Amino acid sequence: MIEAIGLVKQYGDHVAVDHLNFTVEKGQILGFLGPNGAGKSTTMNMLTGYISATEGTILVNGYDMLEEPELAKKSIGYLPEQPPVYPDMTVTEYLQFVTELKKVPRKEREKEVERVIEVTQLQPMRGRLIQHLSKGYRQRVGIAQALIGNPEVIILDEPTVGLDPKQIIEIRDLMKSLAKEHTVLLSSHIMQEISAVCDHIMIIRHGKLVLSGTPEELQEKANRGENVELEVLGTKTQVTEILHSVAGISESEEIAAEKEGGVAFRLRSAEDIREALFFAFAKANLPIVKLVRNTKTLEDIFLEATSDTWTDGTEEEVSALAEESEEQETAEAEEVEKKEASEDVGDL
Repeated sequence: MIEAIGLVKQYGDHVAVDHLNFTVEKGQILGFLGPNGAGKSTTMNMLTGYISATEGTILVNGYDMLEEPELAKKSIGYLPEQPPVYPDMTVTEYLQFVTELKKVPRKEREKEVERVIEVTQLQPMRGRLIQHLSKGYRQRVGIAQALIGNPEVIILDEPTVGLDPKQIIEIRDLMKSLAKEHTVLLSSHIMQEISAVCDHIMIIRHGKLVLSGTPEELQEKANRGENVELEVLGTKTQVTEILHSVAGISESEEIAAEKEGGVAFRLRSAEDIREALFFAFAKANLPIVKLVRNTKTLEDIFLEATSDTWTDGTEEEVSALAEESEEQETAEAEEVEKKEASEDVGDL
């Protein structure tokens, strides 16, 4: 339903998106992850046709965004990070206005408004001014406007930012229900949200794709081999000697012990060695006080995939990235202004 081929966006010498390739299949919920400044919003803006790509091809429902922009955009419903709502309108008035913008046939407009109100469960709020709604309901209105026209693809940019826990759960349930009839692309930097909703994950860093796969595939890849933490009451010499006798240990690293008189190690192996460790230390009459198999969570995987920015980077590098992000946002705004100005001239 969505295919990006060699996607590039460049602002002067700064490459915001760097030869990005990915496909979102029909009925899939793709989680689009990356730290701030990674190029997520820029990519979303290109996918929706809001800004143009420097290089590459975007296909939406088979339509080329450059060659057939009207048909491609008609296939997309988009909720930006700030919902594009008018606070002085009621929910129903606003959605009726959106049906006109999206050129829904006049006879079908009322029915379409009723449909999206039902899908997003906005019935109790339909007559209220949008400015009087909670943020959770404003997000629902934003999703409702994205659904008008029944587009094949729904793109959501940070849909749960600023919501309370109850509202987050409600919006997540709504997103899951959308996948029954739509392809959904969800942008976020919150791993818990992605893992709760998405069946495929894509992580970018500095505009480049670094990881892609189902949550299960990413965890399986990250947890190849065994990582065990062991703590034993005994001397370092005794413990080291026994570890040398246990087959299959590929790496060992001494770590801080939690219990007085204990010795602790982090061990790596190709297979599960916990049983072998238990019998080896039991035979030597050395009590094991801790034997834990560590597995990486999706959050650990995300942090590792983006570690050169947030873990290993110096303060100067982080500051430079922040400045680049600000410059990028300014350049995008200028580009949009130029585009709107040229459209105004065309209308004259």
